[in-house]
Amino acid sequence: MYTTRYVIGFIFILTASVAVGLTGLREATKNMAVKNEDIFNKRAILSAVEDYLPDGKKVKDLSDQEVAQIFDNMQQPVLNMQGEVLDGVQAEDIDMAKERKKPEAERRLPLYIYEHNGQKFYILSVRGNGLWDEIWGNIALKSDGNTIAGAAFDHKGETPGLGAEIKDNPTFHKQFEGKKIYEDGQYVSIKVRKGGAKNPEHEVDAISGATVTSDGVTEMLYRGINYYQPFLKEIRQSDSAQGLLMQ
Repeated sequence: MYTTRYVIGFIFILTASVAVGLTGLREATKNMAVKNEDIFNKRAILSAVEDYLPDGKKVKDLSDQEVAQIFDNMQQPVLNMQGEVLDGVQAEDIDMAKERKKPEAERRLPLYIYEHNGQKFYILSVRGNGLWDEIWGNIALKSDGNTIAGAAFDHKGETPGLGAEIKDNPTFHKQFEGKKIYEDGQYVSIKVRKGGAKNPEHEVDAISGATVTSDGVTEMLYRGINYYQPFLKEIRQSDSAQGLLMQ
């Protein structure tokens, strides 16, 4: 017959052993977990230029080494809200969730410059709110600083089959390809319209039954891309000047 003291002691020792074991396992796998999260985030960024990856590969077909190599060859400046490049920091070091908690004037903007077959793409990171929690995305612009080459979205807790379709449904983000964020020189962004897009250059179809999430994407894109306006103004002027030189 076990005494109460024996049972309590056994439970204490067992609990302590499990806690020590789990702590040791966490520490032993910590570096691997950080590496896996880093590669996961890089794959999400590359999803915005999936149609332009080496050898026609899809993001899921790239090895971890290939993903890392692509990023090693990319320029990764970080901009302040005035569009100036900050020294001593790279885009992949920026945590957008933490930046979003700062006052707007103090935020830092990651920028990924990807090149493929002589083409240059600017990948912008945006973050906003869906129905239940945060949503985010990466938007790739062509060298004109206006035409969307690709888009990829993710979320923290949107409803499966509804709001979660911004990530899970490839036809949703495919709609963004070729859309323009400027109209007659004025910034307009892209609208996710309930009931179907009416403006083929600046609108995409909303997700049926996910109005709040769709509106959240619209707001996120307008505000998030707008943060990059000082930089986009410079490259658009540069692209325009280059076009005149080639005439």
